[in-house]
Amino acid sequence: MEISVVAAAREDDSPVEEPLRVAVTADRLGYGEVWLGEGPTWDAFVLAAAAGRATGRIALTAGPVAVSVRDAYGIARGAASVAAVTGRRVGVALGTSSKRVVEGVHGRPRERPAAVLEETAASLRTLLHAEPGEPVVPDSGFRRRQRPPGGPLTVAAFGDRAIATAAAHADRMLLDVVSPEQVRALRAKLDAAAERAGRPRPSLAAWLPAAVDPEPASLEQVLGTIAGYLTVPGYSDVFTDAGFGEAVELAADGADRATLARVLPQEAAATVGLVGDPDTVRARIHAYAAAGLDEIALVPATAGDPAGERTLTALAPA
Repeated sequence: MEISVVAAAREDDSPVEEPLRVAVTADRLGYGEVWLGEGPTWDAFVLAAAAGRATGRIALTAGPVAVSVRDAYGIARGAASVAAVTGRRVGVALGTSSKRVVEGVHGRPRERPAAVLEETAASLRTLLHAEPGEPVVPDSGFRRRQRPPGGPLTVAAFGDRAIATAAAHADRMLLDVVSPEQVRALRAKLDAAAERAGRPRPSLAAWLPAAVDPEPASLEQVLGTIAGYLTVPGYSDVFTDAGFGEAVELAADGADRATLARVLPQEAAATVGLVGDPDTVRARIHAYAAAGLDEIALVPATAGDPAGERTLTALAPA
């Protein structure tokens, strides 16, 4: 099981500089890769460049970036630029994001998201490997001057069309906040899609909230993350089956995230994450591996644990 670290995930109330502190901590503790997500606060490529300059060796993955907001060439250029200024291997993760972000923040239409994801991934599969002297895009007349960024192409997927895109074009497929049972089902779908595409199956990774020996503030942060998924198809049933139907119903009625985090019991934090004492968390990691996950990307709770120091130290590579 590969274990990487997510320095910037979804928006929350943590300090703006916290992702850089998490990246530095992950590098110091010997993790091999850090993910720099994109949202209303941080541009993924700027954050990745800053993380690369602040660390010594860790590989960088920018994203997921929203394909409705960024074009394929801009994404490839961003990754190559980060690699050029950091001297580090840089990967790219793609996703469709949400209507709330694409339309509400960027003012761009979120139309045909699955089709745009497919088109962008297909283009990037070539663009990320272009060598100096080749056209930056076919028939453009401009020539590539930077080296390829060298990292993997990752596609965030959950629905069948996105899984097919990952199988056809990506090196890795990314899940977000999932249970081992969901991993098992999605692993089977990815394997079948890769067989249909005639390609080796991509590796399967998941962003999982993590808090070892959590403080109350850490649990609250994890529960706030989970609250955002209570109305998402494919997740609501998981939480209902786990005994959290009251929170699911409140979410469907429009309750805000703070209310939902108060209603969710502490046990909910372990349903789709790595929460508890070190032995409990390690057993949970084994359960994810048995379900077919190749890589866990730790999203460390930083409330009550600045830079995720306690959690990342407990789970650091030997």
